[in-house]
Amino acid sequence: MADQQQSDTAPKWWSRPTAPRAEPEAEPEAGSTAATPGAEPAPSQPDPDHAAEPASPEPGAADSEPGAAAVPRYDPWGEQPLQVADRGKAADGGHLVRMRHALALGLGIALLAGGVGGWLGVLAERQSSTRLELPQAGVESKNRAPESVAGIAATALPGVVTLHVRGSAGSGTGTGFVLDGQGHILTNNHVVSDAKDITVTFSTGESVTAELVGRDSGYDLAVVKVDGVRGLQSLSLGNSENVKVGDPVVAIGAPFDLSNTVTAGIISATGRPITAGGDKGDGSDISYVDALQTDAPINPGNSGGPLLDAKARVIGINSAIRGADKGDSDKQSGSIGLGFAIPVNQGKRVAEELIRTGRATHPVIGVTLDMEYTGDGARVGTKGEGGKPAVVPDGPGAKAGIQGGDVITKVDGVRVHGGDELVIKIRAHRPGDPLALTVLRDGRERTLELVLGSANGS
Repeated sequence: MADQQQSDTAPKWWSRPTAPRAEPEAEPEAGSTAATPGAEPAPSQPDPDHAAEPASPEPGAADSEPGAAAVPRYDPWGEQPLQVADRGKAADGGHLVRMRHALALGLGIALLAGGVGGWLGVLAERQSSTRLELPQAGVESKNRAPESVAGIAATALPGVVTLHVRGSAGSGTGTGFVLDGQGHILTNNHVVSDAKDITVTFSTGESVTAELVGRDSGYDLAVVKVDGVRGLQSLSLGNSENVKVGDPVVAIGAPFDLSNTVTAGIISATGRPITAGGDKGDGSDISYVDALQTDAPINPGNSGGPLLDAKARVIGINSAIRGADKGDSDKQSGSIGLGFAIPVNQGKRVAEELIRTGRATHPVIGVTLDMEYTGDGARVGTKGEGGKPAVVPDGPGAKAGIQGGDVITKVDGVRVHGGDELVIKIRAHRPGDPLALTVLRDGRERTLELVLGSANGS
């Protein structure tokens, strides 16, 4: 009883229930009720101390309700506590939770897929537009064949200069090229004829002041000189006698003050007689040129620049163009593919004389021409200036037998059609050169041999 009393004073949740004992099954006696499996057997005798206290059924007792399913008794000292799962409303709640989780997961996947798709779309758009890369050749060598236009230009440009001239009539631009290491530069007379100040600019951009050495209006050539310039590169001179129609050529100059401009073309004709100048009205500024014709575009500002062959050698000095008629405003005033250059053979001789003496000499035949004659050929006048004879006594023409009124039709077998052409053909030679003239006298042609004389130029 002492053990029972001591155990009764402890809380019921601390008391350890008595484990059921296994007993052999027996037939129930008459008048007794069958015990529910798992229920505790009644004590053999009542406890006086607890007689008045109603007995509380143990949790999980089998006799709680008739027909109820047996529930295992909770045993905290057992090997594994029993867990009771609520399979009623809690099961529906878990399903809802799982549905919510699935919905959230699906929404997250959808957002992620949309973001990835958008990023891929932007990337594709950038690659197809702003980051478009087209096929392109890699960097190659800039070296060109020496006979190509680029190769010729690379060789010649360091020796080509641009001239800026200021004079009483205003300012202008022209071109020239270096002749030697002493600083002599060849250009056109009409570029520097009215010059007070001359500035020379090299292809490197360096500019220096130049001085006039000499000029000649009859040949439209002039030489200027710069001092104190190191590293001058002179251009090689070719031979204009070797030039043939159709040969490729390159022109370099400063058209409309666009310095170092390179154009290309061919020789369109040789021995083309042209005259230029004549603005003064007295004929003192007229130049007579047996020119090389080219279709390489040249314009105002190209004057005095070099015309180069395929070996970058100077074969001519660009001097004039045939432009549109001044009275026709619908036509262009620039190049129309008719450019003319002084042959380098003539330019070389004149430049040498200008450097040596400051003046050039002209070959002459010692006659006065009738420039009003409109027939074919060049007619010798009957009277000279100031009443003097038309044929200079003891001159080259007089010695050859030329008479007043003779019509000169050929020079060295080449036909001439007027007085200007005769002067041009004569000036294409040097003083002292032999010349054969075909003259028409009294309806008969005859050939006369003479040696050219010399006169000072202007």
